[in-house]
Amino acid sequence: MEHTGTVLAFGEAMAMFVAETPGTLDQVERFHRRIAGADTNVAIGLARLGFPVRWLSRVGADSFGSFIRRTLEAEGVDCRHITVDPEHVTGLVFKERADEGQDPRVEYFRRGSAASRMSPRDAEDVDFSLVRHLHVTGIPPAISPDCHALTLHMMQAARKAGASISFDPNLRPSLWDCEQLMIDTLNDLAGLADWVLPGLAEGRRLSGLATADEIAAFYLERGAEAVIIKLGPEGSYYRGGLGGQGEDAFTVPGVPVQQVVDTVGAGDGFATGVISALLEGLSPREALLRGNLIGAQAVQVIGDMEGLPTRARLEELMDTGSKP
Repeated sequence: MEHTGTVLAFGEAMAMFVAETPGTLDQVERFHRRIAGADTNVAIGLARLGFPVRWLSRVGADSFGSFIRRTLEAEGVDCRHITVDPEHVTGLVFKERADEGQDPRVEYFRRGSAASRMSPRDAEDVDFSLVRHLHVTGIPPAISPDCHALTLHMMQAARKAGASISFDPNLRPSLWDCEQLMIDTLNDLAGLADWVLPGLAEGRRLSGLATADEIAAFYLERGAEAVIIKLGPEGSYYRGGLGGQGEDAFTVPGVPVQQVVDTVGAGDGFATGVISALLEGLSPREALLRGNLIGAQAVQVIGDMEGLPTRARLEELMDTGSKP
């Protein structure tokens, strides 16, 4: 399937070390090396489905920065907008091997990283006339004021160029100086997006409202065309006006999973499914079905992006009745 126009994503990619065996990180002796980052997960997921994807970031002039670039390029992601920073290091993250169905404990070493030094200057060479879609998460604006400025610049430039914009809050409360700053900043950014994709707990925390319908109305009133809320195993909820049929609202049940191995990255898999389907012109209901399906794949493997399917694998899953 051919796709015209580039999908652009940006943020912090980190080298990740995943424990080979269960137990606390102070007890584990062996780790597998991978890459981590919500933004990179979606970039990789869309590239695997055949979309031309570009990635903007900063990495250190170190072996981990080289590893991240090599890994992304092997996935088909265009890395021309990665800047190598000789003065700051690439961020690291260590992740436990969690028990079945549990969220693994994660420890970050990212303070002062090269990516935290990103600013609007890093986007000077981006030709936004070539960008069809921009994917944004709430992580870059949490890392530093300059990264917040970059986020605003990217969204405003994409909007001016006529690109569509998706926004996943991806709450990281520990990165923010205070709760209210996080809420105000992310809600303002959501108002610049076309498609807002919070989890239910995230939406409750950011809006102060309880139900998926109330949360969706909160963001629709701020300018979103569609709000798509992740409900975990229960599936996902849609409210919006995509598809030219007026405003609609519905829930799509989740895809049953026999064994949950690692929940990290499930939301990024869901975002990959929804964004890819909407960019292909599928209906909102079909987009949520695909999002649920890819999210279900993501939780069945160790790692943040290892369960994201190729186009051939996605078609195989759809042909077998969307069963995991």
